Amino acid sequence: MLNTVLIGSATAHPPLLIVHGLFGSARNWGVIAKRMSEDRQVITVDMRNHGESAWSDEHSYSAMAQDLAQVIAANGGRADVVGHSMGGKAAMMLALSAPDMVNRLVVADIAPVTYTHDNVPLVHAMRGIDLSLIERRSDADKQLARSVDDPGIRAFLLQSLDVKERRWRLNLDVLEAQMGNVIGWPEGVSGSYAGAALFLSGANSDYVLPEYRTTIKELFPAAKFAKLPGAGHWLHAEKPREFEAALKAFLPV
Repeated sequence: MLNTVLIGSATAHPPLLIVHGLFGSARNWGVIAKRMSEDRQVITVDMRNHGESAWSDEHSYSAMAQDLAQVIAANGGRADVVGHSMGGKAAMMLALSAPDMVNRLVVADIAPVTYTHDNVPLVHAMRGIDLSLIERRSDADKQLARSVDDPGIRAFLLQSLDVKERRWRLNLDVLEAQMGNVIGWPEGVSGSYAGAALFLSGANSDYVLPEYRTTIKELFPAAKFAKLPGAGHWLHAEKPREFEAALKAFLPV
């Protein structure tokens, strides 16, 4: 099963399962998870090939949905699910394949479509760091800056670097090989999830375009849409308080 972190105690409400995106981990969501645990238990996970979870040659959304189903089955059998980016696609696949396990669904800045955003250059950038020269995280940041200009992206990626062990907590080889699956959406996905679903996007992001709404509504007929002003694709990191407020407004208390 995926590496799982439980925050807070079980309550009358379903637990909240938070699913991170590509190159992320459970630890990225620590602050939001703690705040959301005030009235329900929160479960964060490391997805396969990320963090402390097992590595696998398969990185399909079907496999990721099965991973999430195992986590929910081990924690009561039903949960509210929030997923960002890659995690949002995995959460959507879970809702479509095992709808009885998903009480409410929040999809953060992603749609069930195939994208052209290519994150392979970031894999190359991480692999290009000479880990033998790393004594502290700032050493890695200096090397990474040669190929990644944005300090925010560098800081995010470096959260997955184990400085002490001088290794990445990411299966970079498989993530590169499976990048087509990550940015894609499986063909022939059928069925629908009739439960409550919120598609929450960053107002400055281009990941959920108006023309995607027809596809979203076909799969998630009860979908509602909302945008966070001033936020881009990393809306939960850029506007954490507003993101939390949107979650609390959507999830029953």
